[in-house]
Amino acid sequence: MHVAITADPYLPVPPVFYGGIERVIDFVVRGLVDRGHRVTLIAHRDSRTPARLIAYGHPPHVGWSRRLRELAEVGGALWRERSDIDVIHSFGRLAALLPVLPLRNVAKIQSYQRDAVPWRSIGRATRLAGNSLMFTGCSASVYRLRPDNPAGGEWYTVFNGVDLDLYVSRDRVDRDAPLVFLGRLESIKGVHHAIAIARQAGRPLVIAGNRVDEGPERLYFDDRIAPAIDGERVTYVGPVDDQAKNQLLGRAAALLMPIEWEEPFGIVMAEALACGTPVIGFNRGSVPEVVRNGVNGFACHDVAGAVDAVGQLDRIDRRAVRADCERRFAAGVIVEQYLALYNRLRERTRRDLARSAA
Repeated sequence: MHVAITADPYLPVPPVFYGGIERVIDFVVRGLVDRGHRVTLIAHRDSRTPARLIAYGHPPHVGWSRRLRELAEVGGALWRERSDIDVIHSFGRLAALLPVLPLRNVAKIQSYQRDAVPWRSIGRATRLAGNSLMFTGCSASVYRLRPDNPAGGEWYTVFNGVDLDLYVSRDRVDRDAPLVFLGRLESIKGVHHAIAIARQAGRPLVIAGNRVDEGPERLYFDDRIAPAIDGERVTYVGPVDDQAKNQLLGRAAALLMPIEWEEPFGIVMAEALACGTPVIGFNRGSVPEVVRNGVNGFACHDVAGAVDAVGQLDRIDRRAVRADCERRFAAGVIVEQYLALYNRLRERTRRDLARSAA
């Protein structure tokens, strides 16, 4: 089949450093191509892909005129390709699908990787597209506020995943192995909680990730993180690429995810699990869907609970952590789940068209 996949134009597919969903799009595209499907990727011009690439985007991607132009570029590309596409899979903006939403002979999937789902837009899109449109969330928490009526759309959970070939699983780590925080360094990610957890548990902490240099969060690093960095008990190593991430997560006692928001899916959790490294996270967003207590980590309610969990890490079999990741979050597993949805939706659109023609 011919699948058109759309991505926001802010980062290339795959990204070099930060950019979780772009990593997922990359392995979905490669997985489809490896299975013999034709793929057109509509994405950032610096994307490196085995698919046919339609490049778009106008940095710095701010302002209504640029945003509308980018939406029009995606919608225009889909419209031009409409007679040759079997499935459209959007990881970008729902608004970009507007030109093709009424085409009920083309199967369309809109995937959400964020917490704020625009439910009014979902209702309008569902009315326009009918049964040719379905939605996925990277966790069930994404659509927990779905209206209990048809306007809420048809939803399925397909977790984000990880390319297991990029990560080496380690069966054991040193007794004094550090705890790790890896992610964007902003308050809702809970880096300050990670510092408190490590301090109270008596364990070293390594912090990695991008600082926020704009907006209200730009002072967070200087005010809440920098004072704790001493190069011994708390170390900051900056952004890391895939190779460095594999080393960092692989030698960690645990990944800390003390989030202060309903995070849809922290891909770093799957990356840690791929290394055999358990996750200790706050019980919000996707954490209770990803973390299986005592199997691949612990979901806690607060800093005290996380400190207690650090003391229970010896209960975790790191080989079982990797095995759980292989079953639920491996790239191939995720690709097959999306393929199953593609085929289901294609068959449904064909049946609906046949009925309408009869």
